[in-house]
Parts: sequence; structure tokens; C-alpha cells
Amino acid sequence: MITTPVMPMASKRRRKTRTSNVNHRPPVIASKLKVNEIDLTPGKEHMVCPDCSTWVPITGMLGTPKLVPHHTGRAKTGEPHRCAAGSNRQVTIDVEADASRTQLIEAASTASSRRATKVLPKPKVKPIPAASQIKPAPLSAEQVRRVFWQHQQQCLACKGEAKNRDGQTLPCPDGERLAVTYLRLLRQEPKRQALRDFFARERRRFDRQYAAAAPAKRASEWAAVLPKVKDADTRRSQLPVGDRPTDARNVPLAPVNEKTFDQRQAELGRQYAARKDLAPTPAPPPWTRSCP
Repeated sequence: MITTPVMPMASKRRRKTRTSNVNHRPPVIASKLKVNEIDLTPGKEHMVCPDCSTWVPITGMLGTPKLVPHHTGRAKTGEPHRCAAGSNRQVTIDVEADASRTQLIEAASTASSRRATKVLPKPKVKPIPAASQIKPAPLSAEQVRRVFWQHQQQCLACKGEAKNRDGQTLPCPDGERLAVTYLRLLRQEPKRQALRDFFARERRRFDRQYAAAAPAKRASEWAAVLPKVKDADTRRSQLPVGDRPTDARNVPLAPVNEKTFDQRQAELGRQYAARKDLAPTPAPPPWTRSCP
């Protein structure tokens, strides 16, 4: 393997390095480092090398503090390299060990007390329909009359109390517009009522046609499935080959008391007919209505 001056190979060193070599670069100021980049615990002084970002011991605390010769972050790999720029670099200790440790403890407690901000889901809002999709609600003369009456109770111009500089009574355009709308709807009300009556008659006629066609439709449906029903009854009535089990209970095919059974069926039929007469007739879908 070829060794170049740019990438000097690291050699095996003793655990406690003792050397008088001093790096020519300016010293590292301890007060300018972050709290989590230096540890001044007595007997365990360490700091992060500004050049290779590796935790390095500080030697010479009683004399000239400096970083010991160390490897880069690739020290445990197959090709470790020495940090030539940061080895033997002097360190200026201008902070006290107790103050640095106290600041580190306070920073750790502050960081541990932080909590992530809760993510609130964004509410889902339905999109606003386009102008062509908006269906205006039909107005009635009664609704416009109520709005016109409320406007008259609050409007000074409608009461005749609003006057101009010349002392003339001011007109109210809003009240005039509501009055014109009310009169127009009042004139159109007979035609609207006739249209509503027409649709009600058509709905009743459709209900009668549906009720009259229901028995015939039901009979045709039964006629369509009758062969399958007879086939199933025939196969169900056939006994399997072999002896009949003696411990099974026979299923009754006829009621025990036919008279009581007929009376009960007749009573249930009358109750069902009475309930059907009292129930309101459901309105058919709008696409099924037809005009005469």
C-alpha cells in the first residue's frame, strides 16, 4: 500500500500519550464551544475536535491543555487516518468545570422536557358547487310576506319617519321590491296550486295503476318459479334408501285444530288489511311519473 503525505497512516500509540509537540494552529477556546461538545469532569476531560468531529481527551490540564494525537472517525475501520490538523492543538480553558456541568445538566433537562407538537388533522370541507349546480329554493307568497312585514317593522322609510334635508319623506327601494315580489307571487299562486294538484292527481293515478298491476305481476312471477318449486317439493318428499330412523320425531303436516287455525288466520288477515289502509301511500320516484 502506498503512503502519501496527504494521507499519513496512523501508528499504534500508547493509551496515555506524552509528547511535547504543540500544534502551530491557534488554540481552541472552550467558551466558544457548545455545551454538548466539551466535558470538563475532573480526570475525564474530553472535547469534540473541531476538525474531525471526534471526541478527544484533553491532556496537560495542570499546565498547557491540548488535544492528544488522535485518529479521525475512521479509527475502527481497516484504513484509520490520523487527524494531523487537530492533534496536539492547544485548548484555552476559560470556563469552570462546575459551571459547565451545571449548564449541561440544565440543557439536558430542557431537551428531555420537550414534546413534539400534536398534528391536528385538517378538516375536510366539501367543495362549493358551481353556479350551474346550485338549485334555487322556490319562493312562496307567505315567505315573502313575512320578510316584508319584518322589514316594515325595522325600516324608518317604510314607517314614513325618514326624511331628507327638504323635509320630504324618503322612499324605500327594498320595501318596494319586496312588495312587488309579494304581489307577483300572489298572482301566480293559483297557477302554482293548479300545478301541485295536477301532480298529486297523477301520483294517485300511478298508485292505482301500480296496485292494479301488482296481482298480475305477482301471478306471472309465481308461474315462472312454479316448476322449480314443484321439483323441490318432489325431491323433498322422497325418502332416502334404507331404514327409517325410529328416534326422530315426525313433522306435523297439518294443524292440530283446523277450526282454531282458520280463525287465527282470518284475524291476522283483518289486522293486516287495517294496517295497510292506515299507512300513507309512498310517493313514486319523479322519473316514473307520467303526464296524461
